[in-house]
Amino acid sequence: MRILVLYHSKGGNTRKLADVIARGVKEVEGVTVLLRNCNEVTEEEFVNSEGIIAGSPVYFGGMAAELKGVFDAFIGVRKKMEGKIGAAFATSGDATGGKETTMMSIIHAFLIYGMIIVGDPMSATGHYGVACVGAPDAKTEKNGIELGRRVAELVKKMEYKQGPLNNGFAKA
Repeated sequence: MRILVLYHSKGGNTRKLADVIARGVKEVEGVTVLLRNCNEVTEEEFVNSEGIIAGSPVYFGGMAAELKGVFDAFIGVRKKMEGKIGAAFATSGDATGGKETTMMSIIHAFLIYGMIIVGDPMSATGHYGVACVGAPDAKTEKNGIELGRRVAELVKKMEYKQGPLNNGFAKA
């Protein structure tokens, strides 16, 4: 089982948060993590991941064009993503910089792909996903690790209950 942590980072802060989230995924036995920038991810890596945690800096209250470009480019495999786990994260340069709307734009893409959306666990923020202003601080790192771990644990639970996720839900 594999989780893809997919991100776009121009200044480096979103990459730092992606690294932290990947650490959380690595804490779950039996789940591997694949950390990819939008410019390097392949369609095969996208489709063959049981979960995707996608992140972006805030660009006009939405995800970066580079991340949107991945969702647009891979739309042909949309049906193969049904039933997989999706989660979002964002970074901004200002406290009111649109992090929640950016995560919602990522969540919208996951919904169109037929994915199951996961937010932060209640032990973190209990909201849409992990977000921070600038580089992740200690609290954001804790929350990022918890989000990565949560997605990995849910992928394992879904695998156990319904069989391999590569083709969505198991048919009755």
